[in-house]
Amino acid sequence: MSFLSSVPCAMADGDFYKLPDLPYDYGALEPSIDATTMQLHHDKHHATYVKKLNDALKEKKPRATNLADLQAEAMKLGSTVRNNGGGAYNHALFWRMMAPVGKGGEPSEALQKAINAVWGSKEGFQEAFSKAATAVFGSGWAWLIVKKGGLEITTTPNQDNNLMISGSGIPILGIDVWEHAYYLKYNNRRPDYVKEWWKVVNWSEVNNNYENYALKGIPVPA
Repeated sequence: MSFLSSVPCAMADGDFYKLPDLPYDYGALEPSIDATTMQLHHDKHHATYVKKLNDALKEKKPRATNLADLQAEAMKLGSTVRNNGGGAYNHALFWRMMAPVGKGGEPSEALQKAINAVWGSKEGFQEAFSKAATAVFGSGWAWLIVKKGGLEITTTPNQDNNLMISGSGIPILGIDVWEHAYYLKYNNRRPDYVKEWWKVVNWSEVNNNYENYALKGIPVPA
């Protein structure tokens, strides 16, 4: 299945944004993430964010014509746009940030150098990131962001992301730690989910996010 990017605010059917297809089959990330969770997560949760965002934007007048740029306006446009606009954007990135086991590659030389500068090694980064993701209280996300040329690990509640706050950084890797992302397989064992998630990280996509967008100060498109 091909990944469809967000579309401009002038679709023939009146919607602002379109639910993207998954870039792989529902079961492609097993055993790390099961097919049922992927189907529900994409077809129900992500689809609902997109629908509610489209409904809300029929009354709002955003300046942005793409989902990435909308994030900077989301808080000003009210909680419905903030929550569902963030959910639509975060998940659009999330699917592409994962790939079947053994297909995700490794950090590029440039990204690995940046990781080493902060955490000493890829393993040191993964340990710090996993700790942050596991410690998120309730529902939210953990992110690797680019801020002023360097890398940082941050977390956001609910469906927020760093693009919503000016100068807060550009996300290049993120993990969804809402219960709907893992509960069917892992129940309350979030640390187990986070550990298995590393096996399906799509480093090729993260490299692209880092080198072609974030280092240039451009939000990663959805």
